Amino acid sequence: MTKPADVSTKKLISLAPNNWIRWVTQIPDIVAGEILNSEFQWISRESDVLIRVSSPQHGDFLVLNELQLRYQSNMPRRMRTYAALAEEKYNLPTYPVLINILKTSNNEIPTNFTSNIGGLRAIQDYRVINLWEIDVNIAFQQPLPSLLPFVPILKGGENESIIREALQILRADEQLNQLETVLAFFATFVLENTLVQEIMRWDMSVLRESPWYQEILREGEARGKASGELRGILSAIEINLELKFSDRGLQLMPQINQIQDLERLKTILRNVVTANTIEELQQIL
Repeated sequence: MTKPADVSTKKLISLAPNNWIRWVTQIPDIVAGEILNSEFQWISRESDVLIRVSSPQHGDFLVLNELQLRYQSNMPRRMRTYAALAEEKYNLPTYPVLINILKTSNNEIPTNFTSNIGGLRAIQDYRVINLWEIDVNIAFQQPLPSLLPFVPILKGGENESIIREALQILRADEQLNQLETVLAFFATFVLENTLVQEIMRWDMSVLRESPWYQEILREGEARGKASGELRGILSAIEINLELKFSDRGLQLMPQINQIQDLERLKTILRNVVTANTIEELQQIL
């Protein structure tokens, strides 16, 4: 059985940093340097990956990569904060990039932060990359090994044969094979779990130890703390039902909303991620 790996964003990007930063910035002659410490003295939260880069046209600067499982409404302010703190710490201009992994709505995602208080303005632009809008062929052609684990949720990547192709590339490279659990996790959003299990040839319980699966659970806990734990878990369940099963999943919410047992709701949230079908969830309910 494949062992679960704690695959961090920093590890993903470090696989091919030059190709990655050329893709996120669209600056063809840019060269990656050191991946810097992104822990800032004034806040405990780390931005995902901060890379020192250089190019003939722009000189030395920083590329700040912020990967979000799902877009959150406070991201414009956070992007402004992270960019400013990075510039303060390293005394270099910053090119901020927000990469959103899973689509949660059709609303347009802002590409800047603006405020105006008494005529004093604050403006921070940043680039937005939504993975569901990215052609899956880019992962194979450029190549961008950092994108291979996300193949199932890229545009055109939901096809079983394409997911198998990505898996073969990951398994053939000793540096990439730890990314298999990440690929499997995102494959469960587009394929039935039984098929994912057949493709991967290991038990789906491995996914419960995946950092991305844990991120969904942490998100549910965070929502709980922000809006009352019961309502927070219900909100996380609703989002995940819609992501995985669309409108059919949301039809279960009236029944789930009647449940007041917090531990039972947490169990339901865990099972939404790994369930094969709506019928399996109905049995749990």
